[in-house]
Amino acid sequence: MLDMQAYYPECLRIVGLEDTGHQMDIKMKAVNIKQVCPTCKNETSTYHGTYVRVAQDLPIFMKNVTLRIISHEYYCTNEDCVQKTFSDDYSGFLGRYSRMTTRLEEFVRILALSTSCEGAAVICKAMGLRISGDTIIRMLKKIADENPASKCSDTIGVDDFAYKKGHTYCTIVCDYETRRPVAVLEGRNGESLRERLKENKHVKRVTRDRASAYAKVISEVLPETMQIADRFHLHQNLLSAVKEALKSELPNKIALPVIIEKDARKTEIELKPSTTITPLDSESSDEGLKKAGETFGP
Repeated sequence: MLDMQAYYPECLRIVGLEDTGHQMDIKMKAVNIKQVCPTCKNETSTYHGTYVRVAQDLPIFMKNVTLRIISHEYYCTNEDCVQKTFSDDYSGFLGRYSRMTTRLEEFVRILALSTSCEGAAVICKAMGLRISGDTIIRMLKKIADENPASKCSDTIGVDDFAYKKGHTYCTIVCDYETRRPVAVLEGRNGESLRERLKENKHVKRVTRDRASAYAKVISEVLPETMQIADRFHLHQNLLSAVKEALKSELPNKIALPVIIEKDARKTEIELKPSTTITPLDSESSDEGLKKAGETFGP
């Protein structure tokens, strides 16, 4: 038989298991007798009370696994500590305020980064997990906030992009050596970039577009930094200059004469795209040929 207890930490003991067909409820009890205060690191064994924590774990046979844990709440015996009570800590298996186990959160994050947040939510639902795309986005943001800011080399690239075109724009900073993004900043007016550059005084070269906002901020914060117009925007500027030059030298429309012979007696002569002489008949043939001769020459 499968020993379920072997897949859970020693601080949690399984006291019951119920299979409802589409869900498995695992009843557990915390067996810790002492805990360390997360604020002052003081060790205590004084219970304040018990409560039931509900959390999701990795699915089993495409069934949702719900953990119902009888947890303890402790008093902090340090009178100078601002943390009066705190809950059990399960040695990294389950966060203090999390509704999912650490291994489940890691699985969902990997799935979301490999697909998308909404795509990961659809896959999780098929596997029996109760989670939404918005919850996955909050998980990714939490990890990003907890991780330290990425270090960049002395050469970076800066450009803007749209979350919603015409409404919300952001600034992305890429490292030249790794060719990977190192920061995504709010707005594109240069203020968020200013704070980023103040924290990275070692930057010596910045590639950017022709926008004046980025150029002004870089010149103010890092006046010795070399600013380089990137190739993509140079090509765009060159193409725009060529188009403007052609517009000024050439008319918008060039009229080309087109003569269409329908039969021996009737001929349609088109002078311009918007001007057409009606087909000639026997009674007006002399007058029509005279006008055609005056227009096109002999």
